Amino acid sequence: MTATVYHMDARAKRWSHVDSLPGKLERLLAEKANLKSVVKKGEPVAVKMHFGSQGAYMIIRPALVRRVVDAVRAAGGKPFVCDTVRIKGVDYLDVAAANGITPQSVNAPVVLADGLFGMDYVKVEAGPLMPFVPVASAIHDAPAMVVLTHCKGHVQAGYAGAVKNLAMGCVSGTVREKDLRGKVGRGGMHTMHKGQIRWTGEGCTFCNECVEACPLEALTCDEGKKAIVIDAQKCWSCCRCARICPTGAMKAPDVGEKFQDALSECAKGVLSTFEKERLLFLNFLLDIQPECDCMPAADVPVVQDMGILMSQDPCAVDLATCDLIEAADPLPGSAYTAEHRKAGLSAWEALHGRTGRRHVELLADFTGYEKAYEVVKLGNS
Repeated sequence: MTATVYHMDARAKRWSHVDSLPGKLERLLAEKANLKSVVKKGEPVAVKMHFGSQGAYMIIRPALVRRVVDAVRAAGGKPFVCDTVRIKGVDYLDVAAANGITPQSVNAPVVLADGLFGMDYVKVEAGPLMPFVPVASAIHDAPAMVVLTHCKGHVQAGYAGAVKNLAMGCVSGTVREKDLRGKVGRGGMHTMHKGQIRWTGEGCTFCNECVEACPLEALTCDEGKKAIVIDAQKCWSCCRCARICPTGAMKAPDVGEKFQDALSECAKGVLSTFEKERLLFLNFLLDIQPECDCMPAADVPVVQDMGILMSQDPCAVDLATCDLIEAADPLPGSAYTAEHRKAGLSAWEALHGRTGRRHVELLADFTGYEKAYEVVKLGNS
């Protein structure tokens, strides 16, 4: 079968609210979201998003999140806006507020779905790679979910869209079983590769950018020995330190394909806790930057804004997003250059060495979601 993906582009072709992106989103939700089927009257609805970081501020704008919240409430649901712990929970809620995500701005409670300490989860079986998938408890227990995804690049996945939002954003930040840390969930996904993060010392200026960027406080600077020390028990090889090292002194391991395989497995686990008709996916093709919103900074977008895609199929909406981004020309001055384009490289191939499609296509194979899609453009779009 072919999945339907609705598209509202980012252009405002008339100076009126209905032609603004918030106005278009209101129409998209009212006309095509089928929220009366997704949402049941009086039931809680998880509205999943990424809260960003102190420097990665290009998240989905609160004005757009609020439109989704209001539409869910109008359909009879009780929405709550959520993410899972990336840094310490108290600090992460502060980051959310600094980036404009507050109960007042989005008109709903703002919560950490895996609890303040990132260890509230339900064990779900999904596949052979991990002992279990630790699905964040507030997401596991919610009868319905609307997944809001800021589409961008990712150092290990290549492309970060709806499927990655499920796989990494809907699982707990860590697990209570100390012997399984680094083997399941987010930590397990990051460590399915050959080797470990290494500090070589070559050219290191001890700028401490790697230490400051580590979300797990796994790196320390030993000033006496003039060395960067890596705590292997804490490190889950997210590669953030290697990605931002200005001299190349931090070396990332060979990620290979297992990370993408693990993404598809974890996404399958999250999806298994919902009925298909109780899910809705909106991909925001705005501020399409090179890196994940977890990174300590945001770079300029690599391609032009392209609006919003919506579907009840996470694989179809992601593949449609990939196709749109791959067909787009680089924005001047971005990390994705005209030379990359001339060489036949897509943005994610040029910047991360992979298209990011593998985990999406694997999930479709695992679950029966669709690879084939039809884009329906709505009026004035």
